[in-house]
Amino acid sequence: MYDVLVYVFENCQQTEVAHDSDRVAKKLSAAGFEDSDITEALHWLDGVLRSPQAGLGNLPDAQRSFRAYAPRELAKLDAQCRGFLITLEHSGILNPQTRELVIERSLAASGEALSLEQLKLIVLMVLWNQQTPTSRLVAEDLFIAPQARLAS
Repeated sequence: MYDVLVYVFENCQQTEVAHDSDRVAKKLSAAGFEDSDITEALHWLDGVLRSPQAGLGNLPDAQRSFRAYAPRELAKLDAQCRGFLITLEHSGILNPQTRELVIERSLAASGEALSLEQLKLIVLMVLWNQQTPTSRLVAEDLFIAPQARLAS
């Protein structure tokens, strides 16, 4: 799934993913991805686009609160991943709402636990799909040669 997400980020427009998933699926198939990986990645991306934001509007910021993780979240996100999320939030790259969306999408990702590289790709895809303005340096840091370091 992660290789498909990298390809989508590099080769597709956000509006194309949101409104023409059949075309994106054909593009991915033509690029040589397996149908099961395409289906999984598009389903995951659909969750980013359709994740409910209701009820997240009144979350306190990281300066005034502490985010406790549920056992399921602890199993999926190790200490390094959680520390990375805290760093992103304290630096203003994530707000409490996008942090929660990243955590929700992390739980929806395949596998028992995420590597830091996989989490970085999830953060990048969430920010991309939310059309959150990020600096080019942040995007490059999140996305340095992901094909070489992500396990499928």
